[in-house]
Amino acid sequence: MLGLSLLVGFSTGLLAYYWARVPKRPLLVACQPFHSFLEKHCPIVDETFYPTPWCFEGRLQTIVRVFLKSRPPVHYHSEVLRTKDGGQLLLDWADDEDRDTGHPDLESCPIVLFLPGLTGNSEETYILHMVRTARQQGYRAVVFNNRGCKGEELLTYRAFCANNTEDLELVVAHIKSQFPRAPLMAVGVSLGGILVLNYLGRKGREAGLVAAMTFSVSWDSFETTHSLERPLNQVLFNQRLTANLRQLIQRHRKVIAEKLDVDHVLKARSIREFDERYTAVAFGYNSCKEYYQAASPRHKVHRFHVPVLCLNASDDPFSPQHAIPLDAAQCVPTLALLVTSHGGHIGFLEGLFPRHRSYMDRVFAQFVGAVFEHQEELQAAVAAEGGKELEQDQSLLLLDQ
Repeated sequence: MLGLSLLVGFSTGLLAYYWARVPKRPLLVACQPFHSFLEKHCPIVDETFYPTPWCFEGRLQTIVRVFLKSRPPVHYHSEVLRTKDGGQLLLDWADDEDRDTGHPDLESCPIVLFLPGLTGNSEETYILHMVRTARQQGYRAVVFNNRGCKGEELLTYRAFCANNTEDLELVVAHIKSQFPRAPLMAVGVSLGGILVLNYLGRKGREAGLVAAMTFSVSWDSFETTHSLERPLNQVLFNQRLTANLRQLIQRHRKVIAEKLDVDHVLKARSIREFDERYTAVAFGYNSCKEYYQAASPRHKVHRFHVPVLCLNASDDPFSPQHAIPLDAAQCVPTLALLVTSHGGHIGFLEGLFPRHRSYMDRVFAQFVGAVFEHQEELQAAVAAEGGKELEQDQSLLLLDQ
């Protein structure tokens, strides 16, 4: 009886805390024209987010998503692209069977390009859900799998790097050559989001995209590794992710050993150690510090010329809130930040049994529809403050210092 009373008391207290403190409207930071566009065509940005009551904490959101999220059926056909350095990568195109016929002209049918997270591929649950959504809304969907991450052979010692956008540039150019009349949007998750943002910063007006979107992106590599090296995060996330990276190296040991000390790389026990021993060396950086400085998107936002919406959670163990460039977003006409109080890393679970659609999926569905169905209005919104670009660049450079 005492045990039941304690359980009831604890549950009551937890529910009281939840309803008093947890559900909140997200913070939307953007210049006014883009802000107004989002409020008009993506009403979810003004709605209260109700995280799953029994796992609203960031680390729980991150972990529970891995075990509970459903796997909607998506069928792909793969295309192999050869790279200039002799490597190869796989593009997975979603088959037409689930696509709505709202865009009967295949040549001009909008395309969504998805970039998964670290060592992820087109079979990740978060990718499957968004691909399925894009298809149901009538758009073509394609997933860019980083080298060596879909079971294909790694032909060079270089796999992938957060600051190296050469493969993404190849993919965008290839898609544009195949479908020159089709508007293209890029959607990156975690590491994929970093690649998208660094690509936008590097290509500027020549990005070839009508818009972009990121989820749970790490804005500052130094802050990310610092957060992941905290004792609990080290055990829950850092060690597991590093083990996945070591498996990738072991799987492609032969070709990597031509340039690097594989045994030394396989002794890495954290992402920082892995980047010191493999990524920085393979991609020509003098140090891991130099690599992290170059790979952090927060220093490049003033170069974004394509509208991009970025969803982050304040309790993301991979990307601390203080690393999110909230001040900069107020000066960049093309950047919008949507920050929830809870959601973890690629979590954003809602409902009592969060197996299917998440808050993240709903944000994606509304924004992708707004981008493709209101392209001219979106371009007008982000161009409305174009005359202030010089002042914007100068102010942002001061913020970066």
